[in-house]
Amino acid sequence: MTKNIAVIRGDGIGPEIVNEALRVLDKIAELYGHTFHYTDVDMGGCAIDKWGDPLPQEMLDKCVASDSVLLGAVGGDKWNDVPGPKRPEKGLLRLRAGMGVYSNNRPAKIWPQLSDASPLKKSIVEKGIDFIIVRELIGGIYFGEHKTDDADGQPVATDIMKYSEAEIERIGRIGFETARKRNHRLCSVEKSNVLDTSRLWKKVMHRLAEEYTDVELTDMLVDNCAMQIVKNPAQFDVIVTENMFGDILSDEASMITGSIGMIPSSSLGATSCGLYEPIHGSAPDIAGQDLANPIGTILSAAMMLRYSFDMAKEADAVEHAVSKYLDAGYRTADIMEDGMTKVGCKKCGDLILEYLTKE
Repeated sequence: MTKNIAVIRGDGIGPEIVNEALRVLDKIAELYGHTFHYTDVDMGGCAIDKWGDPLPQEMLDKCVASDSVLLGAVGGDKWNDVPGPKRPEKGLLRLRAGMGVYSNNRPAKIWPQLSDASPLKKSIVEKGIDFIIVRELIGGIYFGEHKTDDADGQPVATDIMKYSEAEIERIGRIGFETARKRNHRLCSVEKSNVLDTSRLWKKVMHRLAEEYTDVELTDMLVDNCAMQIVKNPAQFDVIVTENMFGDILSDEASMITGSIGMIPSSSLGATSCGLYEPIHGSAPDIAGQDLANPIGTILSAAMMLRYSFDMAKEADAVEHAVSKYLDAGYRTADIMEDGMTKVGCKKCGDLILEYLTKE
Protein backbone atom coordinates (compact mmCIF):
# COMPACT_ATOMS: atom_id res chain seq x y z
CA MET A 1 0.00 0.00 0.00
CA THR A 2 1.26 3.49 -0.86
CA LYS A 3 0.41 6.54 1.26
CA ASN A 4 1.39 10.20 0.97
CA ILE A 5 2.15 11.87 4.29
CA ALA A 6 2.57 15.61 4.76
CA VAL A 7 5.25 16.19 7.40
CA ILE A 8 5.31 19.33 9.54
CA ARG A 9 8.52 19.28 11.56
CA GLY A 10 7.79 22.68 13.08
CA ASP A 11 9.77 24.45 15.78
CA GLY A 12 11.81 23.67 18.87
CA ILE A 13 12.05 19.93 19.44
CA GLY A 14 9.66 19.30 16.54
CA PRO A 15 12.29 18.26 13.97
CA GLU A 16 13.94 15.84 16.44
CA ILE A 17 10.80 14.00 17.49
CA VAL A 18 9.35 13.88 13.98
CA ASN A 19 12.59 12.37 12.68
CA GLU A 20 12.27 9.43 15.10
CA ALA A 21 8.63 8.88 14.14
CA LEU A 22 9.56 8.82 10.44
CA ARG A 23 12.24 6.22 11.14
CA VAL A 24 9.56 4.06 12.77
CA LEU A 25 7.23 4.52 9.80
CA ASP A 26 10.08 3.54 7.44
CA LYS A 27 10.63 0.36 9.45
CA ILE A 28 6.90 -0.42 9.29
CA ALA A 29 7.00 0.08 5.52
CA GLU A 30 9.93 -2.31 5.28
CA LEU A 31 8.33 -4.99 7.47
CA TYR A 32 4.87 -4.91 5.91
CA GLY A 33 5.62 -4.01 2.30
CA HIS A 34 4.16 -0.49 2.28
CA THR A 35 5.48 2.70 0.70
CA PHE A 36 5.26 6.03 2.48
CA HIS A 37 6.03 9.22 0.55
CA TYR A 38 6.81 12.29 2.67
CA THR A 39 6.16 15.91 1.68
CA ASP A 40 7.73 18.55 3.94
CA VAL A 41 5.45 21.42 4.95
CA ASP A 42 6.48 24.67 6.65
CA MET A 43 4.21 25.77 9.50
CA GLY A 44 4.67 27.78 12.68
CA GLY A 45 7.62 29.92 13.59
CA CYS A 46 9.83 28.47 10.88
CA ALA A 47 7.23 29.45 8.29
CA ILE A 48 7.06 32.97 9.72
CA ASP A 49 10.83 33.28 9.38
CA LYS A 50 10.80 31.90 5.85
CA TRP A 51 7.54 33.21 4.40
CA GLY A 52 6.24 35.83 6.83
CA ASP A 53 3.14 33.66 7.37
CA PRO A 54 2.58 30.82 9.90
CA LEU A 55 0.86 28.71 7.21
CA PRO A 56 1.04 29.89 3.58
CA GLN A 57 -1.82 28.70 1.39
CA GLU A 58 0.58 26.59 -0.67
CA MET A 59 1.56 24.67 2.46
CA LEU A 60 -2.06 24.16 3.51
CA ASP A 61 -2.84 22.84 0.04
CA LYS A 62 -0.11 20.21 0.43
CA CYS A 63 -1.68 19.02 3.67
CA VAL A 64 -5.19 18.82 2.22
CA ALA A 65 -3.87 16.86 -0.77
CA SER A 66 -2.11 14.28 1.42
CA ASP A 67 -3.43 11.04 2.88
CA SER A 68 -2.63 12.34 6.37
CA VAL A 69 -0.46 14.84 8.22
CA LEU A 70 2.19 14.21 10.89
CA LEU A 71 3.02 17.25 13.04
CA GLY A 72 5.76 17.79 15.60
CA ALA A 73 5.19 21.07 17.47
CA VAL A 74 5.07 24.78 16.68
CA GLY A 75 5.81 28.03 18.48
CA GLY A 76 8.37 29.35 20.92
CA ASP A 77 9.57 32.43 22.76
CA LYS A 78 11.20 33.78 19.60
CA TRP A 79 7.77 34.62 18.15
CA ASN A 80 6.04 35.89 21.30
CA ASP A 81 5.95 39.48 20.04
CA VAL A 82 4.58 38.63 16.59
CA PRO A 83 1.15 40.27 15.99
CA GLY A 84 -1.78 38.00 16.91
CA PRO A 85 -2.92 37.06 13.37
CA LYS A 86 0.64 36.05 12.47
CA ARG A 87 1.49 34.00 15.58
CA PRO A 88 2.65 30.39 15.05
CA GLU A 89 -0.48 29.05 16.75
CA LYS A 90 -2.66 30.75 14.13
CA GLY A 91 -1.11 28.43 11.58
CA LEU A 92 -2.33 25.45 13.60
CA LEU A 93 -5.86 26.82 13.86
CA ARG A 94 -5.86 27.51 10.12
CA LEU A 95 -4.60 24.00 9.41
CA ARG A 96 -7.37 22.39 11.46
CA ALA A 97 -10.02 24.52 9.78
CA GLY A 98 -8.57 23.99 6.29
CA MET A 99 -8.47 20.22 6.75
CA GLY A 100 -11.94 20.20 8.31
CA VAL A 101 -10.75 18.11 11.25
CA TYR A 102 -13.41 18.82 13.85
CA SER A 103 -12.75 15.94 16.26
CA ASN A 104 -9.59 15.79 18.38
CA ASN A 105 -9.16 12.48 20.20
CA ARG A 106 -6.70 12.41 23.08
CA PRO A 107 -6.19 9.17 25.01
CA ALA A 108 -5.33 9.39 28.68
CA LYS A 109 -3.79 6.00 29.41
CA ILE A 110 -1.18 5.19 31.99
CA TRP A 111 1.44 2.69 30.90
CA PRO A 112 1.90 0.13 33.72
CA GLN A 113 5.66 0.68 33.58
CA LEU A 114 5.14 4.37 34.45
CA SER A 115 2.57 4.06 37.22
CA ASP A 116 5.00 5.48 39.78
CA ALA A 117 5.44 8.60 37.64
CA SER A 118 1.82 9.65 38.07
CA PRO A 119 1.37 12.53 40.55
CA LEU A 120 -1.77 10.81 41.87
CA LYS A 121 -1.82 8.57 44.92
CA LYS A 122 -1.05 4.92 44.28
CA SER A 123 -4.52 3.91 45.51
CA ILE A 124 -6.07 6.04 42.75
CA VAL A 125 -3.71 4.89 39.98
CA GLU A 126 -4.28 1.23 40.86
CA LYS A 127 -7.96 1.60 39.91
CA GLY A 128 -6.81 2.31 36.35
CA ILE A 129 -6.48 5.29 34.05
CA ASP A 130 -7.68 4.58 30.52
CA PHE A 131 -10.07 7.02 28.88
CA ILE A 132 -10.35 9.19 25.78
CA ILE A 133 -11.30 12.85 25.54
CA VAL A 134 -13.14 13.69 22.31
CA ARG A 135 -12.74 17.45 21.85
CA GLU A 136 -14.59 19.57 19.30
CA LEU A 137 -11.78 21.28 17.42
CA ILE A 138 -12.88 23.95 14.95
CA GLY A 139 -15.71 25.77 16.68
CA GLY A 140 -16.44 27.53 19.94
CA ILE A 141 -14.61 30.45 21.47
CA TYR A 142 -11.29 29.77 19.71
CA PHE A 143 -12.93 30.31 16.32
CA GLY A 144 -15.39 33.01 17.36
CA GLU A 145 -15.02 36.76 16.94
CA HIS A 146 -12.20 38.34 18.97
CA LYS A 147 -12.01 42.09 19.43
CA THR A 148 -10.87 44.80 21.80
CA ASP A 149 -12.76 48.12 21.82
CA ASP A 150 -12.55 51.33 23.82
CA ALA A 151 -15.40 51.90 26.25
CA ASP A 152 -15.54 54.68 28.82
CA GLY A 153 -11.88 55.40 28.27
CA GLN A 154 -10.63 51.85 28.80
CA PRO A 155 -10.07 48.79 26.60
CA VAL A 156 -12.80 46.14 26.69
CA ALA A 157 -12.04 42.73 25.19
CA THR A 158 -14.69 40.37 23.80
CA ASP A 159 -14.40 36.74 22.67
CA ILE A 160 -17.49 35.06 21.22
CA MET A 161 -18.35 31.40 21.88
CA LYS A 162 -20.79 30.07 19.30
CA TYR A 163 -22.02 26.58 18.44
CA SER A 164 -24.67 25.43 16.01
CA GLU A 165 -26.80 22.34 16.51
CA ALA A 166 -25.09 20.70 13.53
CA GLU A 167 -21.60 21.30 14.97
CA ILE A 168 -22.62 19.76 18.28
CA GLU A 169 -24.32 16.79 16.63
CA ARG A 170 -21.34 15.80 14.50
CA ILE A 171 -18.91 15.79 17.45
CA GLY A 172 -21.55 14.14 19.64
CA ARG A 173 -21.80 11.26 17.17
CA ILE A 174 -18.02 10.83 17.28
CA GLY A 175 -18.31 10.57 21.07
CA PHE A 176 -21.04 7.95 20.93
CA GLU A 177 -19.30 5.93 18.18
CA THR A 178 -16.03 6.00 20.14
CA ALA A 179 -17.84 4.78 23.27
CA ARG A 180 -19.34 1.94 21.24
CA LYS A 181 -15.83 0.78 20.36
CA ARG A 182 -14.77 0.85 24.01
CA ASN A 183 -16.89 0.27 27.12
CA HIS A 184 -20.16 1.91 26.07
CA ARG A 185 -19.95 4.81 28.54
CA LEU A 186 -19.99 8.45 27.45
CA CYS A 187 -19.69 11.52 29.67
CA SER A 188 -20.84 14.79 28.10
CA VAL A 189 -19.08 17.76 29.70
CA GLU A 190 -20.44 21.31 29.54
CA LYS A 191 -21.40 24.33 31.70
CA SER A 192 -25.17 24.29 31.25
CA ASN A 193 -25.83 26.03 34.55
CA VAL A 194 -24.33 29.21 33.03
CA LEU A 195 -23.90 29.08 29.23
CA ASP A 196 -26.51 28.99 26.46
CA THR A 197 -24.07 27.10 24.23
CA SER A 198 -23.85 24.41 26.90
CA ARG A 199 -27.60 24.19 27.27
CA LEU A 200 -27.88 23.56 23.54
CA TRP A 201 -25.00 21.09 23.80
CA LYS A 202 -26.82 19.12 26.52
CA LYS A 203 -30.09 19.13 24.56
CA VAL A 204 -28.44 17.74 21.42
CA MET A 205 -26.49 15.08 23.33
CA HIS A 206 -29.67 13.77 24.96
CA ARG A 207 -31.43 13.68 21.59
CA LEU A 208 -28.55 11.60 20.18
CA ALA A 209 -28.69 9.29 23.19
CA GLU A 210 -32.11 8.12 21.98
CA GLU A 211 -30.34 6.67 18.92
CA TYR A 212 -27.44 5.16 20.85
CA THR A 213 -29.39 3.17 23.42
CA ASP A 214 -26.46 0.81 23.95
CA VAL A 215 -24.31 3.67 25.29
CA GLU A 216 -24.78 5.01 28.82
CA LEU A 217 -24.78 8.82 28.69
CA THR A 218 -24.02 10.95 31.74
CA ASP A 219 -23.73 14.73 32.06
CA MET A 220 -21.06 16.56 34.05
CA LEU A 221 -20.28 20.23 34.57
CA VAL A 222 -16.77 21.11 33.44
CA ASP A 223 -15.58 22.30 36.88
CA ASN A 224 -16.72 19.03 38.46
CA CYS A 225 -15.06 17.06 35.65
CA ALA A 226 -11.75 18.81 36.30
CA MET A 227 -11.99 17.66 39.91
CA GLN A 228 -13.14 14.12 39.10
CA ILE A 229 -10.26 13.51 36.66
CA VAL A 230 -7.80 13.76 39.56
CA LYS A 231 -10.11 12.29 42.21
CA ASN A 232 -11.33 9.19 40.40
CA PRO A 233 -10.19 8.91 36.74
CA ALA A 234 -11.23 5.25 36.62
CA GLN A 235 -14.88 6.34 36.32
CA PHE A 236 -14.33 7.67 32.79
CA ASP A 237 -14.40 5.80 29.49
CA VAL A 238 -15.08 8.49 26.86
CA ILE A 239 -15.50 12.21 27.52
CA VAL A 240 -16.94 14.48 24.82
CA THR A 241 -16.79 18.25 25.15
CA GLU A 242 -16.40 21.56 23.35
CA ASN A 243 -13.17 23.17 22.18
CA MET A 244 -11.92 25.24 25.13
CA PHE A 245 -13.06 22.80 27.81
CA GLY A 246 -11.45 19.95 25.90
CA ASP A 247 -8.20 21.86 25.53
CA ILE A 248 -7.91 22.34 29.28
CA LEU A 249 -9.19 18.95 30.43
CA SER A 250 -7.04 16.96 28.01
CA ASP A 251 -3.87 18.70 29.26
CA GLU A 252 -4.90 17.91 32.83
CA ALA A 253 -5.59 14.30 31.89
CA SER A 254 -2.22 13.95 30.21
CA MET A 255 -0.34 14.88 33.37
CA ILE A 256 -2.00 12.27 35.58
CA THR A 257 -0.54 9.59 33.30
CA GLY A 258 3.01 10.53 34.27
CA SER A 259 4.34 12.52 31.33
CA ILE A 260 2.94 14.80 28.69
CA GLY A 261 5.68 13.46 26.40
CA MET A 262 3.93 10.09 26.12
CA ILE A 263 0.54 11.23 24.85
CA PRO A 264 -0.43 11.11 21.14
CA SER A 265 -3.50 12.63 19.53
CA SER A 266 -5.52 12.40 16.35
CA SER A 267 -7.71 15.01 14.70
CA LEU A 268 -10.27 13.70 12.24
CA GLY A 269 -13.12 15.02 10.14
CA ALA A 270 -15.33 13.87 7.32
CA THR A 271 -12.49 12.13 5.44
CA SER A 272 -9.73 9.68 6.42
CA CYS A 273 -7.11 12.42 6.04
CA GLY A 274 -6.23 13.17 9.65
CA LEU A 275 -3.83 15.33 11.61
CA TYR A 276 -1.62 13.44 14.06
CA GLU A 277 0.55 15.09 16.71
CA PRO A 278 1.82 14.71 20.27
CA ILE A 279 -0.02 16.96 22.71
CA HIS A 280 3.09 18.62 24.17
CA GLY A 281 4.63 21.89 23.02
CA SER A 282 7.82 22.77 21.19
CA ALA A 283 10.00 22.93 24.37
CA PRO A 284 12.54 25.40 22.91
CA ASP A 285 14.59 25.25 26.12
CA ILE A 286 15.76 21.71 25.26
CA ALA A 287 15.69 21.92 21.46
CA GLY A 288 18.74 20.51 19.72
CA GLN A 289 20.08 18.87 22.89
CA ASP A 290 18.88 15.30 22.23
CA LEU A 291 16.75 15.44 25.39
CA ALA A 292 13.21 15.27 23.98
CA ASN A 293 10.90 12.28 24.40
CA PRO A 294 9.78 11.17 20.91
CA ILE A 295 7.28 8.55 22.10
CA GLY A 296 4.24 10.85 21.89
CA THR A 297 5.07 11.48 18.23
CA ILE A 298 5.83 7.82 17.55
CA LEU A 299 2.49 6.82 19.07
CA SER A 300 0.81 9.54 17.00
CA ALA A 301 2.25 7.84 13.92
CA ALA A 302 0.76 4.58 15.23
CA MET A 303 -2.64 6.29 15.51
CA MET A 304 -2.24 7.42 11.89
CA LEU A 305 -1.62 3.83 10.83
CA ARG A 306 -4.70 2.66 12.74
CA TYR A 307 -7.29 5.36 12.08
CA SER A 308 -6.39 6.81 8.67
CA PHE A 309 -4.70 3.88 6.93
CA ASP A 310 -6.61 0.93 8.47
CA MET A 311 -3.30 -0.71 9.39
CA ALA A 312 -4.25 -2.14 12.76
CA LYS A 313 -1.51 -4.80 12.90
CA GLU A 314 1.13 -2.23 12.03
CA ALA A 315 -0.16 0.11 14.75
CA ASP A 316 -0.13 -2.75 17.26
CA ALA A 317 3.48 -3.50 16.33
CA VAL A 318 4.56 0.08 17.08
CA GLU A 319 2.72 0.16 20.41
CA HIS A 320 4.18 -3.20 21.42
CA ALA A 321 7.69 -1.95 20.57
CA VAL A 322 7.16 1.06 22.85
CA SER A 323 5.97 -1.25 25.63
CA LYS A 324 9.04 -3.48 25.23
CA TYR A 325 11.27 -0.39 25.37
CA LEU A 326 9.67 0.65 28.67
CA ASP A 327 9.85 -2.92 30.01
CA ALA A 328 13.58 -2.90 29.36
CA GLY A 329 13.97 0.07 31.71
CA TYR A 330 14.90 2.82 29.28
CA ARG A 331 13.70 6.35 30.00
CA THR A 332 14.18 9.84 28.57
CA ALA A 333 14.76 12.67 31.04
CA ASP A 334 11.06 13.57 31.44
CA ILE A 335 10.15 10.11 32.80
CA MET A 336 13.47 9.16 34.39
CA GLU A 337 13.34 7.35 37.73
CA ASP A 338 15.73 5.45 40.00
CA GLY A 339 16.96 2.16 38.61
CA MET A 340 16.23 3.05 35.00
CA THR A 341 18.65 3.75 32.13
CA LYS A 342 18.59 7.31 30.85
CA VAL A 343 18.68 7.77 27.08
CA GLY A 344 18.35 10.66 24.66
CA CYS A 345 15.86 11.26 21.86
CA LYS A 346 17.81 9.47 19.12
CA LYS A 347 18.76 6.51 21.32
CA CYS A 348 15.11 6.13 22.29
CA GLY A 349 14.27 5.87 18.60
CA ASP A 350 17.12 3.41 18.01
CA LEU A 351 15.86 1.10 20.76
CA ILE A 352 12.23 1.20 19.68
CA LEU A 353 13.36 0.27 16.16
CA GLU A 354 15.21 -2.72 17.61
CA TYR A 355 12.07 -3.88 19.39
CA LEU A 356 9.85 -3.31 16.33
CA THR A 357 9.05 -6.61 14.69
CA LYS A 358 6.25 -7.90 12.46
CA GLU A 359 3.27 -9.05 14.51
